[in-house]
Amino acid sequence: MLKYFFAITGIILLCLNGCSAIPFKKAIPVSVENVDPEIVKEQFALKMADKFQIINTIVFEYKGQTLSFIGYSDVDTKEKIFTVAGINPVGVKLFELMGEKDKTVLKFAIEDFTKKGNFTEAVGGDIRKIFFDRLPETGAKVYKKKNEIVFTQNEGDSIIEYVFAGQDNLLVEKRCLVDNKTVWSVNYYEYTNKNGKLHPLGIILNNFKYGYRLILRLKEVRS
Repeated sequence: MLKYFFAITGIILLCLNGCSAIPFKKAIPVSVENVDPEIVKEQFALKMADKFQIINTIVFEYKGQTLSFIGYSDVDTKEKIFTVAGINPVGVKLFELMGEKDKTVLKFAIEDFTKKGNFTEAVGGDIRKIFFDRLPETGAKVYKKKNEIVFTQNEGDSIIEYVFAGQDNLLVEKRCLVDNKTVWSVNYYEYTNKNGKLHPLGIILNNFKYGYRLILRLKEVRS
């Protein structure tokens, strides 16, 4: 799959700088007054792919600076394992790493990425936030807003919230709160059916604690 990834990258690179990273279309607000939250969760679970290989264009934003690159991800959400790689707009490989639920191993990264902070754990953590645990646990608390169903569950000192909304009541946001403050959030936009399963065309991760944002635009899916 990595050979396929690098083979089609040239085509994607041609449009990367010309493609607007945002905005994505938000889910159309629909009343959830008569919607059963458990059915929403069950139906969403059936619509998600357990294993998939995807290619995204990715924009990293931090303190007014941006970095654009192509990202390849091979993800198994049940086993909680992944491989991820990235190259820049001129075709230079930036990094490659693989991980599981609680461990990430760096296979390659350019020096600019490794000399500041723990790059491996940062990327691994973001992959987990985006692709793993997209369903609330059994027994999670639930409440309704006018147009949203929100599941909440405790994870250590944090609270994880899952927001379902839109015409099909799909997951539109996952967020983590500590001391009533959101420390990170992942928003999912414009779901599309690929190989019988749903994938968001757009994903935005905001890390409020460290002040950066990742914007992912789906280009290719293999399930």
